[in-house]
Amino acid sequence: MTQGKPAAATGHELIQSLLPTLDSSPGVYRMLDSESRVLYVGKARNLKARVSNYARPSGHSGRIARMIRETASMMFLTTRTETEALLLEQNLIKQLKPRYNVLLRDDKSFPNILVTKDHGYPQILKHRGAKKRKGAYYGPFAGAGAVNRTLNQLQRVFLLRNCSDSMFESRTRPCLLYQIKRCSGPCTGLISKEDYAASVADAERFLQGRSTQVQEKLATEMAAASDALEFERAAALRDRIKALTNVQSSQGVNPRTTPEADVIALHMEGGQACVQVFFIRANQNWGNRDFYPRVGAEVEEAEVLEAFLGQFYDTKDPARQILLSHPIENPDLMQQALSDKLGRKVEVMVPQRGEKAELVENAARNARESLARKMSESATQAKLLQGLAEAFGLESAPQRIEVYDNSHIMGTNAVGGMIVAGPEGFLKSQYRKFNIKGEELTPGDDFGMMKEVLTRRLTRLLKEDPDRENGLWPDLLLIDGGAGQVSAVQEILDQLGVSDLPMVGVAKGVDRDHGKEEFHRPGKPPFALRMNDPVLYFVQRLRDEAHRFAIGTHRAKRAKAVSATPLDEIPGVGATRKRALLTHFGSAKAVSRAGLTDLKAVEGISDAMAETIYAHFHEKG
Repeated sequence: MTQGKPAAATGHELIQSLLPTLDSSPGVYRMLDSESRVLYVGKARNLKARVSNYARPSGHSGRIARMIRETASMMFLTTRTETEALLLEQNLIKQLKPRYNVLLRDDKSFPNILVTKDHGYPQILKHRGAKKRKGAYYGPFAGAGAVNRTLNQLQRVFLLRNCSDSMFESRTRPCLLYQIKRCSGPCTGLISKEDYAASVADAERFLQGRSTQVQEKLATEMAAASDALEFERAAALRDRIKALTNVQSSQGVNPRTTPEADVIALHMEGGQACVQVFFIRANQNWGNRDFYPRVGAEVEEAEVLEAFLGQFYDTKDPARQILLSHPIENPDLMQQALSDKLGRKVEVMVPQRGEKAELVENAARNARESLARKMSESATQAKLLQGLAEAFGLESAPQRIEVYDNSHIMGTNAVGGMIVAGPEGFLKSQYRKFNIKGEELTPGDDFGMMKEVLTRRLTRLLKEDPDRENGLWPDLLLIDGGAGQVSAVQEILDQLGVSDLPMVGVAKGVDRDHGKEEFHRPGKPPFALRMNDPVLYFVQRLRDEAHRFAIGTHRAKRAKAVSATPLDEIPGVGATRKRALLTHFGSAKAVSRAGLTDLKAVEGISDAMAETIYAHFHEKG
């Protein structure tokens, strides 16, 4: 790795001085500002040739010119091939989030349908994450809604179980799903293993795109049942055929000549971008998802789409065909990188006619409409933020609002919750929970809990971003409470020397009615907003979201506490050993009374671990 040393020279002069140290190898370069923050990450087939372009004093767009002016140093990393450079570039962009790069901000995993293969009666269920369990995976689906709808319909058609193996083994009579004709009742032997296996095979044929074969098979069975005067069975098969037809119709456009593809379309307008992705698998439309990558002004479609592809497929497997709405800068390079990742050929293309072009056109229309809706929502959000600034006497519209609330029952399982909102609405990835740790707190002391939460939050901000340059600091604190809560929080702000952080307490009015909220600010009399003021509704939404988050966090903590056992306190006893002990002895109390020989007889418990468990309860005893 070669690094340019920060010097007096910046911009073109600095870049020019680095050229003699570079060769013609492929690699990745980073441009850094005077405080070593990464401005841009780029790849190059020829590092020297690529970087020399930045040394030219003119001929750059406004965005690139600004980036060059801010560059105070550069870092270089050579690779063996340009493909490696592409993969490394996108990985660094996701890690470092440089200001001048196109950045994919929403990069969640997608769910699949899993047909298990580790049990005599396979399950059909939704799966997200690493594919570790033995079985056949079908997907990806665009989201939980798409996969849940398909699973619901598949259960109606094929009557496959979705219960856990432990529940399956413990049943003595069929569950409710059997009664409502969503399961064939294999847990109690109401269907033979052979017939159940045939249903599993039919479900997999459908998920593989061979739905016509399945429908023909069901129709043949229905006719045979009717001829044999088995009218109840014939009616059940008729209902299954109807449900199968409903699955296909609910999937929208199902291409005939495109068995597998990711359809990716981009629309840009007003300095914003929307990328729409449709998932085509087994000649079926398995849903779509829209993304809003961070783009700057003067960025071309080719750069946005190529950056999106690199970051999107960093953690996901591509389809055999990727259909794009716009050409990208390095299609051959991207195609090679994705083919290497998948282990088979991936084709990247911009279709011009036929069914593939229609699929892209449909995705582009969705991208255009989605971006229009988002821009409209953003305009409304901007008006609300400006109204909030006027109502609370802020200097400008807040870009980051943090809202705090506590939740507990008589002081037990106490938690604090923080939600974040800004110009793009709720920023759920930045929500935080705080387990209340103060042992000296009186149970139910809301003031003390709020003090602890804010102290921990602000102390961390002072440590991580003391100069307030990284956008981590709030422009407004909203506290659930009245004058007492505001006074407690102000005390914390004064102790930490944070005197310029706007803060407002939101308290219910004298009748504690929704809509009669009073707002409290340090050193100022409380006030209220008009009942029909949009800003009031906005604050209520913020307060209610904080309350929902805090309550949900508290319930999760309480549920975990209820399921806790003394075994959780023993070092080395994790979920697997805990399960083995409870299965063997029946309860934690029985484990505590067990002798050393009995403990050693448990599968998965070594002699040393048995002694640790025995000593734990003996010492407690």
